[in-house]
Amino acid sequence: MDIEVKLSKTGIEKKEVLKYKEEVEKIHKNLLSRANDENDFVGWMHLPTNYDKKEFKRIEAAAKRINKDSDILLVIGIGGSYLGARAVIEALSSSFYTMQTLKQRKHTLVLFAGNNLSPNYINDLIDVIGDKDFSINVISKSGTTTEPAIAFRIFREILENKYGIDEARSRIYVTTDKSRGALKQLSKEEGYETFVIPDNIGGRFSVLTAVGLLPIATAGIDIEKLMKGAKIAEDAYNDSNLKYNECYQYAVMRNILYKQGKTTEVFANYEPKMHYMTEWLKQLYGESEGKDKKGIFPAGIDLTTDLHSMGQYMQDGLRNLFETIVYTCESKSKIKINSDDDNLDGLNYLAGKDLDYINKKAMEGTIEAHVSGGVPNIIIKMEKLDEENIGGLIYFFELSCAMSGSLLKVNPFNQPGVEEYKKNMFTLLEKPGYTK
Repeated sequence: MDIEVKLSKTGIEKKEVLKYKEEVEKIHKNLLSRANDENDFVGWMHLPTNYDKKEFKRIEAAAKRINKDSDILLVIGIGGSYLGARAVIEALSSSFYTMQTLKQRKHTLVLFAGNNLSPNYINDLIDVIGDKDFSINVISKSGTTTEPAIAFRIFREILENKYGIDEARSRIYVTTDKSRGALKQLSKEEGYETFVIPDNIGGRFSVLTAVGLLPIATAGIDIEKLMKGAKIAEDAYNDSNLKYNECYQYAVMRNILYKQGKTTEVFANYEPKMHYMTEWLKQLYGESEGKDKKGIFPAGIDLTTDLHSMGQYMQDGLRNLFETIVYTCESKSKIKINSDDDNLDGLNYLAGKDLDYINKKAMEGTIEAHVSGGVPNIIIKMEKLDEENIGGLIYFFELSCAMSGSLLKVNPFNQPGVEEYKKNMFTLLEKPGYTK
């Protein structure tokens, strides 16, 4: 695992960052003291070291069973029960893995439901499953969250009609609370295999628990290497000294820029495989920091694609932006541009050059343009796109988010605002106990 943070394109000197040294040390010690508290939400901090090894083996065994008997694993969940797993799977699979045959893919196809209330999406998913063999992994702490609960009711019925009650039970894997909740109760009654959402880890920080690991392992990704990368990151960033901790330097830099009026952070990538990693980052930071009428608004763009749609705004729009670029130094694939005798497209000046080289030069040119246009850039370099580096990147962002939210003087681990829409929706749907 090799992650490097470059702050040189922000216009802020290191000495300004180091002014936060004492405050960072205080927050770091506070996080460490809370990490082993079962009643707090900082359990992710030592997760790469302290994860349940027995459950980990059960996850690997379940993934093997699903690969043996199912063409599709349908993961039912929303928010942190969905985005983290999808981010890792898409980052480490073929860009077109959903279109590959099983022979090409070599592993069960992982699809997602319960992340919206669209009947079009659900019906399209039912059509895709068709007569294929499938299993379900339903993920919910309570079992009553509206979107996944509805999807589970629909697809559980399809599964039971297809296989009968007994075989359907063996094809349903439940990730939920260890001892309470509607889904835990149902699992006991029906005999579903269950995995645990730890009490002291919130949804958006849960990708390295069973919440993310079962779908990720089913997709053929080496979860041992994923956890190894996270462990390397845990060891590397478990340092209260801001001078040497790039993870905390990034957190401080975000807060300095925020105080300068840079209220929107645009996460950018130059690799389509990283699209859902950006979506996960939007949830991680948005849900953690957007409180008390404060917080950096997280946005995302895919480059160079969005330079032809959002590029104008990034260059000349409202100057409340800063940009955080996550890119991989080493590309797994190589494509060389050949010379053409006619050269009608005018591209012979690129002959002999590798496409990854061209992509990186486009990145460098874009960074210079945006910086000169008043958009500070933070650059996070990852050695290559593999399990260890992705595991390390996940831990890096989780820890930096905890530090950044604490510097902002909000609680990074709650989400009181998300309950408001639910109250209104339940009232409009005339749910018992909700009235106008």
